[in-house]
Amino acid sequence: MTFKELKHFLGEINVKVDDLYAEKLFNECDTSHSKTLEGSEIEEFYKRLTYRNEIEVIYSKYASSKGKMSVEDLGNFLRMEQREDVGLNEAVALIQKYELDEAAKEKKLMSRDGFLMYLQSSDGLVLNPTHTLVYQDMSQPLNHYFISSSHNTYLMEDQLKGPSSTEAYVRALTKGCRCVELDCWDGPNGDPVIYHGYTLTSKILFKDVIRTVKEYAFKNSEYPVVLSLETHCSMDQQKVMAHHMKTILGSMLLTAPLGGKMPTHFPSPEQLKGKILVKGKKLQSREHSMTSPESLQGEEEESVSEEDEAADLPEEKGMPKKSKLKLARELSDLVVFCKSVHFPGFETARETQAFYEMSSFGESKAFKLAQESANRFVIHNTRQLSRTYPRGTRTDSSNYNPVDLWNAGCQIVALNFQTSDKSMDLNQGKFQQNGFSGYILKPRFMRDGQTQFNPTSIMQGEWLTPKKLHVMIISGQQLPKVNKNKNNSIVDPLVRIEISGVPRDVCSAETEHIEDNGFNPSWNKNFQFDICVPELALVRFVVEDHDTASRNDFVAQYTLPFMSLQNGYRHVPLLTKEGNPIASSSIFVHIMVVDQ
Repeated sequence: MTFKELKHFLGEINVKVDDLYAEKLFNECDTSHSKTLEGSEIEEFYKRLTYRNEIEVIYSKYASSKGKMSVEDLGNFLRMEQREDVGLNEAVALIQKYELDEAAKEKKLMSRDGFLMYLQSSDGLVLNPTHTLVYQDMSQPLNHYFISSSHNTYLMEDQLKGPSSTEAYVRALTKGCRCVELDCWDGPNGDPVIYHGYTLTSKILFKDVIRTVKEYAFKNSEYPVVLSLETHCSMDQQKVMAHHMKTILGSMLLTAPLGGKMPTHFPSPEQLKGKILVKGKKLQSREHSMTSPESLQGEEEESVSEEDEAADLPEEKGMPKKSKLKLARELSDLVVFCKSVHFPGFETARETQAFYEMSSFGESKAFKLAQESANRFVIHNTRQLSRTYPRGTRTDSSNYNPVDLWNAGCQIVALNFQTSDKSMDLNQGKFQQNGFSGYILKPRFMRDGQTQFNPTSIMQGEWLTPKKLHVMIISGQQLPKVNKNKNNSIVDPLVRIEISGVPRDVCSAETEHIEDNGFNPSWNKNFQFDICVPELALVRFVVEDHDTASRNDFVAQYTLPFMSLQNGYRHVPLLTKEGNPIASSSIFVHIMVVDQ
């Protein structure tokens, strides 16, 4: 590697250095005086380049055994800095797991390299590793959980002319989604198709989607999947839909209440493991047949009107007038615990609705209720399931902020999974806890039918457990370039911390930017935040490339629940805009959560 090649290499790894400094570093490492770096000289250069003074300071503070950390030293660090309640056995286990030097490991010592390996491992990350497993009670009724949910799942892009694909279902299901949507229309040759009605989006066969769901439903999570049907098909093709679901899904498809008798409340995710539920319209008389089969005699098909997204679309020329659809008995029979009904108002719902009757709310209606009747919405959702979806005018497949609807207890807050934005960051961040299972148990105060919790007006109650969050943004490691094709593409990074949750907790703060260094920027900036309802709060770390002339460019982000934060010196692993990990890229922070 010549000096010229070295300069190019530094630009490639997102760091701009002064020519004099780069030449000095080059000459110090060129011990052979050959005007090139080879083998061990390159290794020495990279060691100097990646040297992290902040790690050295922390390590030196605790390493009292001839410049290395003993078991006792490491135990002290874990208790004092990381606030972990551990003994010597746990410290020994970490040395065995992360120490690279066999001689040090034999003596139960941890070197600087081993210490850095620990800090960059899952044990040293900001997300509590126990929360990466299913740790919550999964035996509560289904409506006591937030459920990761997708809107217009079949779309890869926009709502007007973008492609539909079974691949979109694969993406959603592998991202932990547990409720997918199927817009079903009459297709050629008597086979139903899925697409966005009255638009130029491409069409896919209903049966191909069902096959895809069967293959991918339980690859990442064993907990139930809900098929949210929006049916615009003729009676004949509704029967074909029912046939495809029964023959393709087989025993996965839930076609009757567990034990054959309709309970008085939802079964739990645990009881429904490996099951696929259908959400849709249901014939009234078929519903009664669960308890009284003789009522089926003389049954007629009933008219059922659609109440979902299609109702939100503005009527245009050439668009057929909305007509009442007849519902096929075969399709009706597949709806057990998720019967779609029109929302009659909170009072009427409380007095007349069965627990399995659920309503879908367009974004505008949902936000209005969440703002003006928040407590009543929360109470409604202690008994019923609620689904919300983006308004029909979001033709670019953009998303609303899901947090306010989670705050109102809505379980199925459907988002456009095909769109990478802050809303999807929040969704992925919220659902990465509990083993990425797609189900998160609501806080106790949101499961109590008498709750007085109101997210828009926080009063005294069990939800009010104020915490002070202290965050020090220390440094960044190997941040990605924003534009790899530009010559002058080295980032000027800044970090912003965003708190989402009840309105009272929403806030943000950011560091100053660092000029021309995406490789190892250093900020050492302290922030503090007051959080009054920590069980509903999310913390988002955003890295941006500062630009004085235009909007800052997004570089990377990471979002996690407040309750999943680990105290102490932690690395925050960074994700792309699409939510995928960026190898070796992180920010180093110190976290301290204190009761107020």
